[in-house]
Amino acid sequence: MRLHELKKPEGLKSRKIIGRGNGSGHGRTSTKGHKGQRSRAGRSVRRGFEGGQMPLIRRLPKRGFFNLFRVEVTEINVRYLDKFEAGTTVDPVKLAEAGLCKGNETCIKIIGRTELQHPLTVIAHKFTKGAKESIEKVGGKAEEMKLDQ
Repeated sequence: MRLHELKKPEGLKSRKIIGRGNGSGHGRTSTKGHKGQRSRAGRSVRRGFEGGQMPLIRRLPKRGFFNLFRVEVTEINVRYLDKFEAGTTVDPVKLAEAGLCKGNETCIKIIGRTELQHPLTVIAHKFTKGAKESIEKVGGKAEEMKLDQ
């Protein structure tokens, strides 16, 4: 291989060199057009600025309310707890390992009224009345934990 045989890789585009005379094809106004804000040095326009026209974000009506203090509740049905062995303590960590929740939930609620096959100790943030009855009916325990734990 010799120097004159070297070629640049396919698909590699050379950088546009501006302001180096008319022979380059990018001389004179250096691809910036004539006058105007975008041709000036140090120009900057804030995000959403539409040249003095009322910006879209201000033209659209504002609707509803977004509660910053809401608590996202992940609901898990009692029937999915049957996959755990008898006598197991099922807590949010075990539920995440089993793929029933992601593991970063702030609130887990056990719902449903399905009959369990064996007793379990279930620790969650909330229980429905029916879910609590279903767990305790087979001799299990339904323990509520605080939301900040």
